[in-house]
Amino acid sequence: MLRCRCRPPPWVVLRAVRWLSRIAPPSPATAEPVIRVSNNVARLGEPKEGPKPRQLLSLPPFPSTGTDPLPGRKKDPAAGGHPRQVTAISWVKHYFADIPPEVIQSHFNKGLVHVESSNHDFQTKENYLIHCLKKDSAIIVLNKPPKVPVKGNLPVHNSMDILAAAALSYGSDQGPKLVHRLDRESSGLLLMGRTKESFTRLHWLFTNVNLAKSSSEIWNNACEATTRRYWALVIGSPKEREGIISAPLTKVLLNNGKAERVILAHPSGIDGSQDAITEYRVMGPTINGCSWVELCPLTGRKHQLRVHCAEALGTPIVGDYKYGWFVHQRWKQMPRVDYETLSGKPYKLRRPEGLEVQKGSVLSKVPLLHLHCREMVIPNISKFLGSSGEWLHECNPWSTSKPDLLRIVAPMPSHMKISWNVMSSFLV
Repeated sequence: MLRCRCRPPPWVVLRAVRWLSRIAPPSPATAEPVIRVSNNVARLGEPKEGPKPRQLLSLPPFPSTGTDPLPGRKKDPAAGGHPRQVTAISWVKHYFADIPPEVIQSHFNKGLVHVESSNHDFQTKENYLIHCLKKDSAIIVLNKPPKVPVKGNLPVHNSMDILAAAALSYGSDQGPKLVHRLDRESSGLLLMGRTKESFTRLHWLFTNVNLAKSSSEIWNNACEATTRRYWALVIGSPKEREGIISAPLTKVLLNNGKAERVILAHPSGIDGSQDAITEYRVMGPTINGCSWVELCPLTGRKHQLRVHCAEALGTPIVGDYKYGWFVHQRWKQMPRVDYETLSGKPYKLRRPEGLEVQKGSVLSKVPLLHLHCREMVIPNISKFLGSSGEWLHECNPWSTSKPDLLRIVAPMPSHMKISWNVMSSFLV
């Protein structure tokens, strides 16, 4: 290999092994590793033999009062013209009309139907159900659905910060404040600080880890272990299976300053570029012209993951029409001949016919953005806050038994669940 001392380009994709990550790697995989998901934990391993797993389907939110009528259901004359009472079984039977009722009843009897609920969940006017995944004295963690803006400004009135301030203040003078942001089209974990001190420390942690450190060795070690993991479905597959993208970004104004776009910085470096670093790993083989990729941003720039995937790797995220419009057009036209890893036979998408939950998935003509903040590991900041919210450089005496780190995992939105199920049968 020839080596030279010339200056590298402003953005490079570096081959890296997993020990460069600030989080411990998964166990070593054998040849042709695939990813398996069990109890919301993803691990590498050998492909398992046998039949493909059954699909997981998410229905629209079940009415909280049980009195809302089913779509197209007539009112009950015996009840004074009020809607018929809706039960969980009738709700499932309505959306799975092609399945015999006794089969659905058997699923309920065997405990195969689960209802997700939380006392801290709330609902927007657009009927988006927001799940609260974690709440303690210092933080609140929400699972943001797609299409909901994070930061509100006129004329936006139903953003995540406004909704959280109204629904999750719990009698406090001020509601929780956003520690970081997600794009409107993306989904996943959204961290909020409940006190001034917790918000400040976590904001420093996401901006520059050195700013958040203190004299406590326990706290500093927890800061070093902080990470965010995103799951994304990209068109194509990166040339290297894993690596680190170091690609500075800059903004350009379009349409006479009415719009802006993030691009890779010019090599001259005189256009106000910002360093942007992303660690990535391909999670499985290419199916239907797409690949599942895990992304770990080590910096927090606007549209960093979307631009790095589209321009640095050349594999834009499915549903990202701002940075991958032309690739989407070619992807819909390209032939898709994929093969099973075990049998070698042509792979066929498992397409559940006649279900509205396909909307937005990879089966749709216009898929939604497939970018989800899946996992977050952060310090357990509640251990370092006093009863009045002040910062303690050492742990509270009464909280030494609590873990130093918090790990939160957010389920994927329905359109990404369907894409995962129909494309990744031998990865699960």
